[in-house]
Amino acid sequence: MADALHYLELTALAARLKARDISALDVTRAQLDRIDAMDRDLGSYVHVMAETSIAEAKAADAEIAQGRYRGPLHGVPIALKDLFWTKGIPTAAGTMLHRDFRPHEDATVVRRLKDAGAVILGKLQLTEGAYSDHHPLVTPPKNPWNASYWPGISSSGSAVATAAGLCFGSLGSDTGGSIRWPCAANGLTGLKPSWGRVSRHGAFELAATLDHVGPIGRSAADAGALLGVIAGHDPNDPTSVFNPVPDYLAAAAQDVRSLRIGVDAAWNSDDVDVTTQHVLADAIDAFRALGAGIVDVRFPDVMQAIADWTPNCAVEAAVAHEATYPARKNEYGPMLASLIEAGRALSALDYQKILLRRLALRGRVTALFETIDLLLIPVHPFPPVTLAMIRTLGEQPDLIAKLQRYTCPFDMTGHPTITLPGGASADGLPIAFQLVAAHLGEAMLVRAGAAFQRATSWHRRHPSLTSRRQH
Repeated sequence: MADALHYLELTALAARLKARDISALDVTRAQLDRIDAMDRDLGSYVHVMAETSIAEAKAADAEIAQGRYRGPLHGVPIALKDLFWTKGIPTAAGTMLHRDFRPHEDATVVRRLKDAGAVILGKLQLTEGAYSDHHPLVTPPKNPWNASYWPGISSSGSAVATAAGLCFGSLGSDTGGSIRWPCAANGLTGLKPSWGRVSRHGAFELAATLDHVGPIGRSAADAGALLGVIAGHDPNDPTSVFNPVPDYLAAAAQDVRSLRIGVDAAWNSDDVDVTTQHVLADAIDAFRALGAGIVDVRFPDVMQAIADWTPNCAVEAAVAHEATYPARKNEYGPMLASLIEAGRALSALDYQKILLRRLALRGRVTALFETIDLLLIPVHPFPPVTLAMIRTLGEQPDLIAKLQRYTCPFDMTGHPTITLPGGASADGLPIAFQLVAAHLGEAMLVRAGAAFQRATSWHRRHPSLTSRRQH
C-alpha cells in the first residue's frame, strides 16, 4: 500500500470505504504491517490488537457490502491512548501499577467507537498516569519529524501514531495541554472539547475536574467525525452534559463569513517567539481573507490560574490514587509520586481558594464570548521544543509557566479549543495555533478549522520517516 494512503485524512478514507473502492481488511492489514515496520523506532504503541482488529475489519466490510453503513468511522482503523478501558485488553495508563489490569468493560468512548464500526488497532503510550513524565521503566515515544524534538505529553503516543501514518485518528486526553502540545509537536489537528461534552467513564483519572477526553486527527473534519461519535451524555458519567450533539461534519462544510475572531495582540506577542508570531499573523490574515471579522480583545490575566493549576491537579490526583498511594508507593515514578504528595499536603482552605478563583476566571472567559465567537492564540510561546530543553523544565519554573500559559487556563475553565497546524520552523518542524470557543462551541471550532484548512495546506505536511530513521 502506498504511503499516500496511510496519510489520507480519516474522512477521505471513509468515503472510499463507503464506496467500496478499498476494503477495511486491506487497509487494516497494511496498517498492521506499517506498525510492525515503523513503530520499533517510534514506540507509539503499547499493545497492538492485531487479531481483534482483523476481525473488526472483516465485519465492517461485510456490513458495508450489505448496505448497513454505520457512518464515517465504519471500517476506519484508529487507536486509543492507553488510559481508556478496553475489555480484556491490558490497560496500564502508563504505569507499572496497572500493567496487568484487564478491564471487564470498555470505556464509554471505546464502546461508542466500536458501535460506530471503527477498527481498533491498539493502545498507545502515555506518560505515567497521564501526568508530566513517563515512568522510569517506560521508553517514551519519539517525534516522527525529528527524534531530537519533544513529541508532547501525555497523549504523545496518540499523536506520534497519527502523524506517522500508523492509524487514521486517535483518542487522547487533556488535563493541562496533553492533546494540544502533542498535536502542535506532530503537525496534527486536536480538539479538546468542553468539560462534560465527552464521558470520562472508563478512563483512568489524573484530575477529575480538569480531564478532557478528545480526538486527534489530520484535519478539523476528522476531529469532528471522531467527536461526533464519542460525544454525548452518558448515564455512567453524571458529569456529562445532556446537550444534543451537533452534526460536526455539517459544520465543517460551512464558511466563516461574519464570524468574530478575537485577538489579544499583547497576550499573543508578549515574550512570544517571532516565528510563532508570524504563524499567528498569517492565520489572522487567512481568516480575514475568508470573511471573518478580527476583533481586538483583552483576555483576562491568567498568571494566577497557571500557578493554581499544579496544586489543583495535585489534590485531584491524590484522590484518584487514594486506593494505591501511599500503599504501593514503590511502584510509582518520581514525578507522579511528587504530585500526589503535594496534593495530600495542601490544606482545604488553600484548595477552596483555588476553586473560587477558577470559578471567577471561568465567568470572565464566558463573558468574553458574549462579544466574540472565537479566540485565536498560540499553543505555546516558543518554537518547537527539543528534548534537551524539556529536560531542563524541573530547574526552570518560569519555563513551565510559559509552556502552560495558553493551555492549562482552558482546562481550568472547561472551554473547548482546537489546535491547527499553521506554519513551520526554520528546521521544518510544525508550529500550531489554537482557536478557543464558548462552552459547548465545538461545532464552531470544527467550522473555523475546516475553513482554514481549505485555504491552507499546513495540515497536509507529513514527516519523512525514512529520513527520521536515518537520523
